[in-house]
Amino acid sequence: QVQLVESGGGLVQAGGSLSLSCTASSRTFSGYAMGWFRQAPGKGREFVATISSGGGRTNYADSVKGRFTISRDNAKNTVYLQMNSLKPEDTAIYFCAARQAFMSTLGREYDYWGQGTQVTVSS
Repeated sequence: QVQLVESGGGLVQAGGSLSLSCTASSRTFSGYAMGWFRQAPGKGREFVATISSGGGRTNYADSVKGRFTISRDNAKNTVYLQMNSLKPEDTAIYFCAARQAFMSTLGREYDYWGQGTQVTVSS
């Protein structure tokens, strides 16, 4: 069982930046691919970014490419999402997720999820 805890959400003006963190309880964190997803009010869950277990490969949704950066520190059991040039449409609850396999853009392929952290971008 892996427990994931997100932090770093908040309220920011359009054009601003936020950095999210997700810390895992597992001693084998380095064996998990990690992903960030988000869910806006009244909408379904949306893929944001994913990173391989070793951190050497990443993939992003087109809507955030060039603005968001996913990274990880396996020594700290933590994955990060640096969000720059934020837009009101980025407003959502952001979730991190883990899967003990290759990275994926599909939420249904992840085994563990955090509780989420709210990001609100004002115009």
